[in-house]
Amino acid sequence: MPEKCWKFEKSAIDGQCKLFGVNIFDFEWEETGETATVYDPQYNQPHKMQVYNVKLLSGETKTFAAGEFSNCVWGFYLPE
Repeated sequence: MPEKCWKFEKSAIDGQCKLFGVNIFDFEWEETGETATVYDPQYNQPHKMQVYNVKLLSGETKTFAAGEFSNCVWGFYLPE
């Protein structure tokens, strides 16, 4: 099965990222056991990031990949 393609969505400071219309850090992230190979948007360097599911207040579940580019600076990716 081919690996999913991931699109850079945004980078943010720890605790402060609006994703899916909410501060994603206010929600519990559920690890899926998957990783995503993504590319840093600034340096085009590959990174392996964890893939998470999050259940929003609306009941909708969203999937994203996230990891720290550097201390307290997170990158967020969405599946294409």
